[in-house]
Amino acid sequence: MSDTINHALFGWYPYFCLTIFLLGSLIRFDREQYTWKTGSSQLLRRRQLRWGSNLFHVGILAIFGGHFVGLLTPIWVFDALGVSHSFKQGLAITAGGIAGVACFIGIALLAHRRLFDARIRKTSAPGDIAILLLLWVQLALGLSTIFVSLGHMDGHEMVKFMNWAQGILTLQPAAAAYVADVNPIFKAHLLLGMTIFLVFPFTRLVHVWSAPVWYLGRPGYQVVRTRLSTRRSPAPVPAVRSAAPARRPVAIPSHQPAE
Repeated sequence: MSDTINHALFGWYPYFCLTIFLLGSLIRFDREQYTWKTGSSQLLRRRQLRWGSNLFHVGILAIFGGHFVGLLTPIWVFDALGVSHSFKQGLAITAGGIAGVACFIGIALLAHRRLFDARIRKTSAPGDIAILLLLWVQLALGLSTIFVSLGHMDGHEMVKFMNWAQGILTLQPAAAAYVADVNPIFKAHLLLGMTIFLVFPFTRLVHVWSAPVWYLGRPGYQVVRTRLSTRRSPAPVPAVRSAAPARRPVAIPSHQPAE
């Protein structure tokens, strides 16, 4: 890969993806917040949906947290804590591998449910299927990088990715040079990951912004319930109307003609 292409893909493309990600998410949250919602297929294959959704969400949260801490934490912090690069890489491989397998199984269950059930497939938008397949390929690439990383456990390659990610966020012009000579499978993993950020505002993934994280910082409320032993008032007895006295028959004299 030439330096020009490498600089375009890993020097300029990240800023393009981040710009679309931030602006697109902000605009959609402000104007089209009610356009992201779950479909009407939750009653179909509920057990498969429950397993797939739980595995996917737990795995993806662990993966995102691991990437965020592992890539954006300054190197001097690990050095100050006495964490060697080789230990950090081994921890990333172990924890990332477990989370990646869980997430991969979860998204495979979700993709199978959406693609091979005719009723669910009819209610699925093309974008829903596309983002599922995109995430599936990205997870497959991420798991494949483990086998490459096992070949060099000194942590040298890990430092390159840390320098690149931190260089992008700190606007370093030469950040792309850090990943110029890494294995192509790592480059494919990086490019597809940035592409997911690019298409994020246009997919159902935006529902992540609806997570009620602000509830964690709200003031506490105490709900007090009291049990009042109120006596039940007797049911009102309907008034019984006294029967009118029976009238005696009155003899009506008959006027008969005299004989």
